[in-house]
Amino acid sequence: MIEIKVSNDQVDRAMRELKRKLIKEGLFKELSRRKFNIKPSLAKRLKRAQAEKVRKKEARRERERMTR
Repeated sequence: MIEIKVSNDQVDRAMRELKRKLIKEGLFKELSRRKFNIKPSLAKRLKRAQAEKVRKKEARRERERMTR
């Protein structure tokens, strides 16, 4: 359970902190993913595409690290 303490009536700051924690947990991505039912074949395709995106990002970071 996420707990945010509000001090000195700084509700805006507490709301920003809560939003940051929810984003970090992946709650908003999960909500958008569950909004509609996804067929298993489409889910596999999306998962494969996401994995490819992660691999490319890691490879790019590795190349940048090697050139430094």
